[in-house]
Amino acid sequence: MKKITYLDSTLRDGAQGEGISFSTQDKLNIVKLLDELQIDYIEAGNPFSNPKDMEFFEKLSKVKLKHSKIAAFGSTRRKNIKAEDDANLKALVYCGVETVVIFGKSWDLHVTDVLNTTYEENLNMIYDTIRFLKQNGKNVIYDAEHFFDGYKSNSDYALKTLETAYNSGADAICLCDTNGGSLPSEIAEIVEEVIKELPDVKIGIHAHNDMEMAVSNSISAVQHGATLVQGTLLGIGERCGNANLLAIIPTLQFKLGYKGIPEKILETFTTFAIKSAEIMNITMPNGMAYVGKSAFAHKGGMHIDGVTKVSSSFEHINPEKVGNNRRFLTSEVAGRSTLIKSIQKVDKNIKRADAITDEVIKLIKEKEHKGYQYEGADASLELLIRKKLGLYKSYFELVTFRTITEQHTKAGYFPATAILRIKVGDKIELSVGDGQGPVDALDKALRKALEKFYPNLKTFKLTDYKVRILDSEKGSSATTRVIIESRDENNIFTTVGVSYDIIEASFKALVDAIEYKLLLDEKKQNNNI
Repeated sequence: MKKITYLDSTLRDGAQGEGISFSTQDKLNIVKLLDELQIDYIEAGNPFSNPKDMEFFEKLSKVKLKHSKIAAFGSTRRKNIKAEDDANLKALVYCGVETVVIFGKSWDLHVTDVLNTTYEENLNMIYDTIRFLKQNGKNVIYDAEHFFDGYKSNSDYALKTLETAYNSGADAICLCDTNGGSLPSEIAEIVEEVIKELPDVKIGIHAHNDMEMAVSNSISAVQHGATLVQGTLLGIGERCGNANLLAIIPTLQFKLGYKGIPEKILETFTTFAIKSAEIMNITMPNGMAYVGKSAFAHKGGMHIDGVTKVSSSFEHINPEKVGNNRRFLTSEVAGRSTLIKSIQKVDKNIKRADAITDEVIKLIKEKEHKGYQYEGADASLELLIRKKLGLYKSYFELVTFRTITEQHTKAGYFPATAILRIKVGDKIELSVGDGQGPVDALDKALRKALEKFYPNLKTFKLTDYKVRILDSEKGSSATTRVIIESRDENNIFTTVGVSYDIIEASFKALVDAIEYKLLLDEKKQNNNI
């Protein structure tokens, strides 16, 4: 069984994605997560490219990693100078890490029209750079930039660049589909040819996602001999992104039997993905393979019936293998079976024929008639069921609240203030919050009050907010449905609120979100006792 080596480029290639901006602390947090995941190499960027990276490498030198190795990143020497005279290469020698990733040109177009040099000088640049780093004790991974385009343009020269990297001492050579324009069949054919030419070299794949092929191309490369895979967390990266390691790793291990990450660690994969998204300050797509909120969500009645009887009938793997959960969505097409599953999630002893089952289903239908929709709003549905079953615990009581909105001369800025009183036990807390609009102000005021009693709420945040007008013909008096998606370090969940007043609807959904977060924390604490 082959062992796959993984190199994560989130902090380098991933950081080039639109809307991605890491602080030094963000980078350190990602390094710690990747080490927990037992990723082999963490590509941390160029240590002297800017002041932020200089600070990061300085702090990184003090972090003790259990498994991962840090890799610095750089390019081949500049044309027409000696490697020892290249400031960037000298910086890599003294950056304090043992592994260096170096990229060089494989495409004849880039040699002549981008570097504006000769084929021979480009080969010299590759050879001199790797030789210099090897002489200074570095482990060198050579990234053959634009290799697949280069091979299709001039296969002899593209292969010559790889031979040069090998002859100069490269420890591994990674074939890069930099433009993301290759097909899996092309990747397979070219990787096989490379391995025929260089049978003793560790070959890797670095794929971009410009045709939604990055994961497929990476897997195809492994199937045809590559043993080093580069990618990023959640597939972030320049343009359409990079290969998503969170899809590649379980596919290679569960579907194809390759060794890589211990299965015990894969069982925390979904939590790991959520933490990654939190650090990156992005919303993880619900439909993301393996770790997405909807990856094992079932809505159609036939699907639900099938997966209930035989899980493999509509699930390609057991969700627990990647730390995810099976979910049954309550909707007009789901039917009674789904509702019973939701009820039994709260109390597994309740049977289909029990009178309380009919009472709960009747309550849910009544709420739906008023405009509530529990498809996907799993948290609000569980709280509603708990209330009807007498298993609901109130963590706080809202006494009063009001909001004040203002007009501001600054375009796009609508300041609001929320004032509320809550009761926790026998204590009443008054809180004031200012925000961008009344919902934001209410959120801040409520958190400020509750965090004194429940400090864990600091790890909880709202990630999405949707408003739907249900009966628009009524104009400003129409019923409004608000759906809020929230997450903490381990979970993503959705709540719903309905009212003629958009502020009240928002607040209902917000209160449900906070109560569900507190319920999750209590469950976790009870399980750890």
